[in-house]
Amino acid sequence: MKIKRNMVLYFRYASMCLKSVMQYKVSFLLMIAGRFLLAFNEFVAIKFLFSNLINIKGYSYGDVLLCFSIMQMSFTFAELFGNGFQVFSGTVKRGEFDRMLVRPISPILQVMGNKFEIGRTGPMITAVVTLVIGIKNSQAEWGVMAYFTLALMVTGGTLLFVGLFMLGASSCFFTIEDTSFINVLTYGAKSHGKYPLDIYGKGIMGFCTYIVPYTLVQYYPLQYLLGKTNRWSMAFYPVGIVVFLAVCYMAWCAGVKNYKSCGS
Repeated sequence: MKIKRNMVLYFRYASMCLKSVMQYKVSFLLMIAGRFLLAFNEFVAIKFLFSNLINIKGYSYGDVLLCFSIMQMSFTFAELFGNGFQVFSGTVKRGEFDRMLVRPISPILQVMGNKFEIGRTGPMITAVVTLVIGIKNSQAEWGVMAYFTLALMVTGGTLLFVGLFMLGASSCFFTIEDTSFINVLTYGAKSHGKYPLDIYGKGIMGFCTYIVPYTLVQYYPLQYLLGKTNRWSMAFYPVGIVVFLAVCYMAWCAGVKNYKSCGS
């Protein structure tokens, strides 16, 4: 019952945010168009790169587009649902978090619901188009298991980025500053993640496996998807992101415990 109640409340938050955005329809459409063009430029860059290359370390044009679309979708969903964590420093500075703590609703639900920005979905258009092209041109053999793996990768990637946003927000309880430093791990990962991670060398692979587990949602399941390994268990590696998300949640709880009211 509590889960159902929280879901109903979240959708009410989202509905109010959507209504407020649609009061300025031109601004909304311009935001959609602008973010679409930014994502489309990345697709164009990949297209130009492969105009003189057949493959990159064994990955074809279709394989890279598949990888790019998965990371783009994951990041877009994470921004849609978790953008409240990205702007959380302002919530703390203005003393708005005090009000959240006295309400009989989860602070996490309030943070996520307050910034449901549908205007950030522009890159999803590019992601869907590149996904279709990637499916047609990649080395993957598409069946039920392949599509299931694809869905797990997008879901796991979304949870990974939301966890990173939450980790950045948790630091605001200690620094009361913005979370720009976390952009190295979020926007940087989105940019570099459009290519399979093993092309960057063992150092990056190690960091992306043992420090921030990008490989669980990108590299390892991609190997199974493209038929580069027979280890079907790799398709379920994105489930491991739940552990990382739990660590981020513990960091959030530690931050809330450390929080000192602004007194306003």
